[in-house]
Amino acid sequence: MLTLDDIALSDEQLVRITGYRQPAAQLRELLRQGFHRARRNPAGRVILERPHYEAVCAGREAPAANDTPLLRSQRRA
Repeated sequence: MLTLDDIALSDEQLVRITGYRQPAAQLRELLRQGFHRARRNPAGRVILERPHYEAVCAGREAPAANDTPLLRSQRRA
């Protein structure tokens, strides 16, 4: 059975990677490092999926400027 630690990095791992304990600072640092799928859940905890972390570290996934979905008003007709 999968646990949360199998799916996402633990809080302590996030502290070691970012050097921060505050979720807002962790997220800012993760995004700066290229982990563009890092996000905060409704409880405020930073979520960084393990497969994304491993892919970025291995150079298999790099952030792209157009990864963010456009709002309907931003799309071309």
